[in-house]
Amino acid sequence: MELKDFKKFEKSIGYEFKNKDLLKEALTHRSYLNENHKWKLPHNERLEFLGDAVLELAVTEDLFEDFPDYEEGTLTAYRAALVNYQMMAKVAQEAGIEKYILLSHGESKDTSGRAREVILANACEALIGAIYMDSGYGSAKKFSDKFVMTHLKEVIKTGLYKDAKSLLQEKTQAETKQTPSYKVLSEYGPDHKKSFKVGVYLGERLLATGEGLAKQDAEVDAAKKALKELD
Repeated sequence: MELKDFKKFEKSIGYEFKNKDLLKEALTHRSYLNENHKWKLPHNERLEFLGDAVLELAVTEDLFEDFPDYEEGTLTAYRAALVNYQMMAKVAQEAGIEKYILLSHGESKDTSGRAREVILANACEALIGAIYMDSGYGSAKKFSDKFVMTHLKEVIKTGLYKDAKSLLQEKTQAETKQTPSYKVLSEYGPDHKKSFKVGVYLGERLLATGEGLAKQDAEVDAAKKALKELD
């Protein structure tokens, strides 16, 4: 990808990198290195690790200041809804990240589904990590405020912060006197990033399936889908 293309991207996010290699690294998916052996930069997973922590701090700081009378549990729920992979994938699309991620041909063809959302979310967190490394916390927080915190009203209005498993249990017990149960249907992916597919059942009836990088995440995903089905 040409340097001028990255300049377009910098303009779209409102941040110009002093170290362009940090930007390129943030947008480099592991798969890209398999087909581009002359690419001198590493993949973005280390920056993703850093960006995840920076993002969580930035969102936590805003919530702490904006809601001085709210209890820790509510603030934690708000934060979780703002930084989960689905929201971060949405932010990545809004920031234009999807157009600039460096992927293998195989990954480039897979344009939908949860796997794509995870790639987008990881790249978004890596970008935050890269901004932090390039010019510090203040710049990274500005990105968070511009692209992530703007979703807070949506999170509160639509109830995205609520515990889907608890809501599903309340609904099924009220309507059928039954408690939903969860079962792992499959596990896949490399050991360092194993994914789980979980089914949520009401008695013998499969309500929905969900996926996640942890069993708990997959259960929550399944509960959210089950709530949509029941509604």
